[in-house]
Amino acid sequence: MKTRYWIGIIMSLAFLGIGITVLDSSKIEYGTIEAARATGKKMQVKGIWVREQGANYDAERNLFTFSMKDEIGEVIQVEYQGARPNNFDIAESIVVKGLFEDKQFIANEILTKCPSKYEGNADQLRKSGI
Repeated sequence: MKTRYWIGIIMSLAFLGIGITVLDSSKIEYGTIEAARATGKKMQVKGIWVREQGANYDAERNLFTFSMKDEIGEVIQVEYQGARPNNFDIAESIVVKGLFEDKQFIANEILTKCPSKYEGNADQLRKSGI
């Protein structure tokens, strides 16, 4: 084979290897608070806001803190460097992405799942003829 074919093959394999490495390092697994604490790796944790413990936004430090209960019932303090999400108060569930440090979860992203305006009562749908 010609040298340029070998160079092309080697470059293709190198780019493939780099692509696989980048994709593997960017994947974030779902888990519980316990799993995030045990692994020390970046994880996504799904839960609900513990309303009784409130939530606080410190505008001076741009820091939002709240307590969250995961799917197995463990409660953790969450810190997020950023503003409180607009729909946080009406969210059915919350997904935080980040890592567990000391005794709290440091989130770098908060996703909220809000009730759908399209989920209606079946009786209302029948009455409206839909």
